[in-house]
Amino acid sequence: MRWHVYELDPVQAGAVTRAHVLLENVGTAPWRDLNVSYHWLDDRGNPIVWDGIRQAVNASPGDRVEHDLQVRGPIPPGRYRLALDLVDEHRFWLAELGNFTPELDVDVAPRDASGARLFGAEGDAKQIAAAHREGYAAVGGSIDIRRRPAELQPYAPGGGRNPAFAHPLVCPSLLPPLEPNDEVAGLPAWRPEGDEPWVYDARITLLPQSDRRRP
Repeated sequence: MRWHVYELDPVQAGAVTRAHVLLENVGTAPWRDLNVSYHWLDDRGNPIVWDGIRQAVNASPGDRVEHDLQVRGPIPPGRYRLALDLVDEHRFWLAELGNFTPELDVDVAPRDASGARLFGAEGDAKQIAAAHREGYAAVGGSIDIRRRPAELQPYAPGGGRNPAFAHPLVCPSLLPPLEPNDEVAGLPAWRPEGDEPWVYDARITLLPQSDRRRP
């Protein structure tokens, strides 16, 4: 395998961007059922994200193939190293066989949170925006409500981030094009779907618009 071109558009944490590659099969066997993908590494070469988005690639010996790839930025923003490689699924990465792996030093910028929309609630705008800039397209928090129905018990205030939160995000703050796709206790909610990164943080308190405190 020979890499002739490997270019990367600017990267934001948690967001998808474009990479452009030009590869040549310089071996004697055709490439079948291979995928070009990537790893995100720290400055010491330790993996932060090992399995990136895949793009199928096929080539006969001597062929050159050109692809635009989808690359999702790591979380949080910072300095990373992007390593490109081909993988024969469930068998090996080609770098494990001694093939050259191009690496790019990348400054990952905070995610653009300017288009975020908070559905059905009021909340701490600074905390929510900070979570979006960290890279999360969907942000949820605890629900502060005077009469708490049983469906909202898992959203009681207290605690911190829960990366294994098993419930939809109620009154979520979402970056476009995400929209609420569920409902809990009559409130808009977003049930994680696809591979957009999300976070539930009970330190963010949301007050449903129907339950605003009156002075």
